[in-house]
Amino acid sequence: MSDKLWTVNSERGLPIFGIFVVFLAVVYTRTGKAWIKYNGWVYRADEPKRYWLEVILYYLLGFGCIGLWLYHFVARSK
Repeated sequence: MSDKLWTVNSERGLPIFGIFVVFLAVVYTRTGKAWIKYNGWVYRADEPKRYWLEVILYYLLGFGCIGLWLYHFVARSK
């Protein structure tokens, strides 16, 4: 039986999610606005500290997921 949420039990789920989050961070950096859960959009010109905090968190989450996947991938190959 196939897994409907294939990303949950797959080796590809973590890097796909990481790449998606990094893509969102790049889009938010280019547009100057970021989506905050429960608060809506925050704009770079209006609230720069909150905006950059959110963008940095997106980058850290994305690169953290990719790094964790690489760590497990390299550890399994030894």
